[in-house]
Amino acid sequence: MDSSIRRRQALQGLAAAAAAAAWPTAFAQVAAGKPVRIVVGFTPGGAADVMTRIIAKGLAAELGQQVIVDNKPGADGIISAQEVMRAPADGATILMGTNTAMVAVPALRPTPPYDPFKAFVPISSAGEFSMFLAIAPTIPAKDLAEFLDLVAANPGKYTSASSNSAAELAMLQLLSTRGAKVVNARYKGDAQALTDLASGQISMIFSTGTLMPTFVKEGKARALVTLLPKRSPLLPDVPTAAELGIGKLTITPWAGFFGPAGLPADATEKLSAGLRAALARPEVRDQLVAQGFASYGMTPHEFAAFFRRQYDGFVATVRENNVKFD
Repeated sequence: MDSSIRRRQALQGLAAAAAAAAWPTAFAQVAAGKPVRIVVGFTPGGAADVMTRIIAKGLAAELGQQVIVDNKPGADGIISAQEVMRAPADGATILMGTNTAMVAVPALRPTPPYDPFKAFVPISSAGEFSMFLAIAPTIPAKDLAEFLDLVAANPGKYTSASSNSAAELAMLQLLSTRGAKVVNARYKGDAQALTDLASGQISMIFSTGTLMPTFVKEGKARALVTLLPKRSPLLPDVPTAAELGIGKLTITPWAGFFGPAGLPADATEKLSAGLRAALARPEVRDQLVAQGFASYGMTPHEFAAFFRRQYDGFVATVRENNVKFD
């Protein structure tokens, strides 16, 4: 997480409250009072869906209008992104976009389905998912160093699971620190992948904190490292990559909200202010923490700058590792 984001998080609640008091019309209804539809590119019950529904409830309270979550899963988030890209630019339809659809897809596809900087308007960040590396309980390695040594010594023997391109690239970054080679298996979601991990059908996975802690606590998986900048309260015994001296892991599993190109500035500002206020609500923040989601909001300008930094860093990683989309 950027150091500027950490500083901002400490003041976010006070700033949102002050903004609401000084400019109450910031949270006026958008899209002529029509329901606001948030399109999510993942299946119901997953980390992105649960996080969005929590925020949507807070946003509805801030805007004083109905907010609907619409799941359009598939194709690494392309389906949901294109749904919003083609929607009227009136604020009634926005995208909950993750680094997969907004960064990985444009960076990895030889013919990207959209230009994320031209097709969308950044509204506000949402925060970061708590992503962990977990291995099958039958693998004889007590920590990350032993596991990487084991995989490196047995090229092609172990199988890595991924439900999105960002998780796959994070795994590639990690394995490249030891020159390890594995077989990759793609899944539509983490639920089935974790089930297969527990049974030993796959060996490893980078997964979010929504389902992972339960598998770990029940002994069905073993978590070795988290991509968060500090340890997660969900699995406090799991060290960070920095603690283990692995500075090469640069993939940040983030989420944010976008509108279609042409979204008017006033609608963008109202939605952003409403989202930031929703994220500052104690009940929203507490529920997100329970899901292992580190929430933080940004102004449209701040989010646009963050988005550009994330994209440029991801592209650099792809080039350094000579990653090709197949």
